[in-house]
Amino acid sequence: MLKCLDENNNKQFEKICEAAYRLLSLKGEAYAELVFAKPNEIQELNKNTRGKDSVTDVLSFGFLADPKLAFTKDNYRLDFCNENGVFLGSVVICQEKAIAQAREFGHDIKRETEYLLVHGLLHLLGYDHECDNDKKIMRKLEESILQNAKQ
Repeated sequence: MLKCLDENNNKQFEKICEAAYRLLSLKGEAYAELVFAKPNEIQELNKNTRGKDSVTDVLSFGFLADPKLAFTKDNYRLDFCNENGVFLGSVVICQEKAIAQAREFGHDIKRETEYLLVHGLLHLLGYDHECDNDKKIMRKLEESILQNAKQ
């Protein structure tokens, strides 16, 4: 199971997490922290961590060096929380930026926020979009997860 927990340790976006877990053929128990940041907060994070002094929509801070093994206590002894499984890292979303992008792309805020979460989760799981081929793979996975979460 894959969980996304907010600052109060409440599950968020359960259907998205279930679809990602299933489509990516993940094994074991894992969770990510979900944080919503204000524009000035995400800009500061972006500046301090990536050297980019701008407001961005989503940032991911992966905790695992190699998130390819089954998420079990044996494989990730130091990263395993008995309650939630293996800690993957944090996804930080700027809701104000998500609202602006939803308007720009012509869809609702729920869809944009879900997309940003999926994008962030994929980064935590080792996916990237540095080259065109990787970007195509990531986009296809993002859309598949979003579509499957609706079913």
